[in-house]
Amino acid sequence: MSKISVVKLDGYNLSLEDIVYIGVGDKKVELDREALKRCTASRKFLEEEVAKQRIIYGVNTSFGPMCGKIIRDEEIQELQINLIRSHAAGLGDPLKPYIAIAVLVVRLNSLVKGFSGVRIELLERIKDMINAGIAPYIPECGSVGASGDLVHLAHMALGIIGEGNVYSKNSNGDWKLRPAAEVLAEKNLSPIKLSFKEGIALMNGTSTMTALGAFAIFGAKKLLRLACVNASFAMEIFGGIDDAFDEDLHLVKPHPGQTKIAEIVRKLYSGSRNITRREDVHEKISSTRTDDGPVYETDINVQDVYSIRCTPQILAPVSEAIDAAEKALITEANSSNDNPIIIPEKKKIIHGGNFHGQSVAFYMDSLCMAIAELCTISERRINKMLDKNLNEGLPEQLIAGTPGLTMGFMGAQYLATSTTAENRQLANPVGTLSISCNASNQDVVSMGTVAARKAFKSISNAKHVLTLEVLTDLQALSFRNADKLGNGTGKIYSILNKEFKVYKNERVFHDDLVRFRKLLFSSQLFDDLNKYIDCQ
Repeated sequence: MSKISVVKLDGYNLSLEDIVYIGVGDKKVELDREALKRCTASRKFLEEEVAKQRIIYGVNTSFGPMCGKIIRDEEIQELQINLIRSHAAGLGDPLKPYIAIAVLVVRLNSLVKGFSGVRIELLERIKDMINAGIAPYIPECGSVGASGDLVHLAHMALGIIGEGNVYSKNSNGDWKLRPAAEVLAEKNLSPIKLSFKEGIALMNGTSTMTALGAFAIFGAKKLLRLACVNASFAMEIFGGIDDAFDEDLHLVKPHPGQTKIAEIVRKLYSGSRNITRREDVHEKISSTRTDDGPVYETDINVQDVYSIRCTPQILAPVSEAIDAAEKALITEANSSNDNPIIIPEKKKIIHGGNFHGQSVAFYMDSLCMAIAELCTISERRINKMLDKNLNEGLPEQLIAGTPGLTMGFMGAQYLATSTTAENRQLANPVGTLSISCNASNQDVVSMGTVAARKAFKSISNAKHVLTLEVLTDLQALSFRNADKLGNGTGKIYSILNKEFKVYKNERVFHDDLVRFRKLLFSSQLFDDLNKYIDCQ
């Protein structure tokens, strides 16, 4: 069994892939020594300021619109517990345990940056929970994404202090929801008693939306790779005309995503004997002329439909949106996003709004738009392969048996069509839908966590659509052209076809979909496919 690698958290270098891998248990965490020195200095300065009776928000004041209420020294620790219990007010389905662990990871990385004023003891406890696979119970609904993910992170904080419930794995490897105090005791961890500033430092941040966003972007990058494969298969199946992917065409409209996608698809079908060369089109059309009239008609394609020909242009903003979202989320994951911020070397305690999630909201909304477009082009290619009036000689509905008695892919298309429609609805922005709350203290909010939840759902939906397109491609290639595939497409086809069996109505289609969806998005398969795909 391979040794699990360790990610050293220092507040500056956490990648989105690390967030995902730690969340699913493939990596552990440790705390950087230099980072802990910064945290110690930050805590010491805060303690000095508290001792001087400085008025510091959330330390010796109440919260939000009640910040004018000053709390006596003997009550400031109870203040932190009251904040957590009162704000643990979420409802809805819980976040998946691996996402909840990722929330802990992002929060810990932010705190270890050294500007939050928490004790090393608290940082160590969060680290121990992550490495022990203890996942807080966090309901999905409740955050407006402005003063951070207050409700979500309050539920996270409950687990840290030994209240509420957490998930842990039983001997069979299944997640079980159990009392936090019981699980902590089982792992030889005692509930931690929070000191001043620590409750608000745990809650006042963007860790939930960032963790959700990390998983969404991770999935989106896989989808883009698979979309490139499907586009290449479509070119092979329909004998697409090569100049739509010519390098010179895209250099005169040089959007980075466009040139990248064109190059990927071009390399995938390189060496194909299915692709139509533009110079051959002229001869083929001329040879079909039967009269000398001013107009004659040909059934040979002069240009391919947009879902094939315009693939680079359509997927360009998808690629660029994923890149932009990743950049923004990496910044967020490596930021100090609570309030107030403590900078000991400058003798500053700064009150501000780093907890606001507008950047996350914007890029998650953009990601939803991109994924909706990715689904649209996929669904249209599926339709082209199934419609006998469009599929250029393939069997209608890709039926491998008797048409009418068997239905082929007819019913399965509804999955792609309905899910694409749902993703178009999810593409509507939520980051523009601020609603004033908290007695109008939070008068402009981001809805960043709603946007991140929406993006995560959109990615999951898109996997349905692209899974069906892969099955459609493989079924179509069972009828023609598989023996003439290009260098990349041929190798990928050989990998996928080992798992594929032509559909002849003797099986429930759902079962094929479930099996292939799991296969297509498994780490092992992508390790194999990435030898031939480069969407980085």
